[in-house]
Amino acid sequence: MRMRLLPALLMLGCAWVGCLRADLKPAFAEPNLGKRSKLALDNAAAALRAAREAYGKGDNQKTAAAIEEIRQSVDLAYDSLMQTGKNPRSSPRWFKPAEMATRDLSKKLDTFQQDMDFADRAMLDQVKARVQQVHEELLLGLMEGKRK
Repeated sequence: MRMRLLPALLMLGCAWVGCLRADLKPAFAEPNLGKRSKLALDNAAAALRAAREAYGKGDNQKTAAAIEEIRQSVDLAYDSLMQTGKNPRSSPRWFKPAEMATRDLSKKLDTFQQDMDFADRAMLDQVKARVQQVHEELLLGLMEGKRK
């Protein structure tokens, strides 16, 4: 009985891990721009987990691909929010969670970079700068007063 159960559990475990893999296709398919930005930022968090896992295994090629996916996800989220045409100050429903998610992502990227070998840290510089830039633009939009 145990011998039959083990392969089934292994297959179930592999399917579950496959669900965690980062993928931007559902975000691109989402017609609601606010939800699209949330899906993209969720994908960025999943890509960061994948990058950490790949780096832990010593696979720099997969790490670089996951880091690029983080950048693409953050750009998609920001572009989707800007395409809504809404004022972040008066309609913060999707903007505030995006601002908080980018702040959290920025902190996690910084921690990941500090955990990396010194020689490998440069691969995160550009994506960290982009995430920080998006965070600052979202925060400025939320905190900015009325235009005179």
